[in-house]
Amino acid sequence: MTNEQVRYMSENSTSKSNDTDERKVVILIRDVHKSFGENLVLKGFHMKLYEGENLVVMGKSGSGKSVMIKCLVGLMTSDSGYIEVMGKEIARLDRQTLDELRSDIGFLFQGSALYDSMTVRENLEFPMRRHKEKLGIVQDTTPLVIEALENVGLAHTMNLMPAELSGGMKRRIALARTLILKPKIILYDEPTSGLDPITAKEIIELMRSIQQKYGTSSLIITHDVDCARVISERMILLVDGVNYAEGSYAELSASTDPKVEAFFKK
Repeated sequence: MTNEQVRYMSENSTSKSNDTDERKVVILIRDVHKSFGENLVLKGFHMKLYEGENLVVMGKSGSGKSVMIKCLVGLMTSDSGYIEVMGKEIARLDRQTLDELRSDIGFLFQGSALYDSMTVRENLEFPMRRHKEKLGIVQDTTPLVIEALENVGLAHTMNLMPAELSGGMKRRIALARTLILKPKIILYDEPTSGLDPITAKEIIELMRSIQQKYGTSSLIITHDVDCARVISERMILLVDGVNYAEGSYAELSASTDPKVEAFFKK
């Protein structure tokens, strides 16, 4: 694939007039800029996530992946541009509406972010208490907790503390906690980071099974090429603050563009 072909794919994949995919767009990011003083991080980033899709965004450390995610969920305000999630423009939402929208967005943090002082069960019950408007008052949380833990193959850990879990188990519990609210979108932040190859493969397979079972739309931020190869339907390469290249793993890994090739060299 030539430099011109890669750039053509990137430019046209985010253009409304040239978009031939008939699936519903659940996340739309258009021309987003974000800087910190003189440090320009995002310089006109574009992205679409379609309903039921697994989309991977890859970028080097410091390329702006985490900044993009924070702008997406309203934890950070972009300097300019347009961000829409499930038909709602993030910049126009009040705090309550934004919180309600976030209940439909699951977030798997890189470090799992479990509460050390809580049991596995209490960790899973926490989002149910925080988002009562979505689930209502749940008198007996046990069925929901068990269902979520069974989805990740860890029903036997319900009464354990996070300190008693391995790194891979913590990642699974964090995913179970995300699934408690039945999210429509799941954001994965480096889901295989710090895991051994076997555990990383198990997490990737789990992500695939969750997507197939619930039809979730998944945005996966990763630098793990093997993860991207297995999980992605489409990939975006974040380079110099923009969506530099876009396509399938096969298309991008065959590119002769030096900036694209750098992602796939081992």
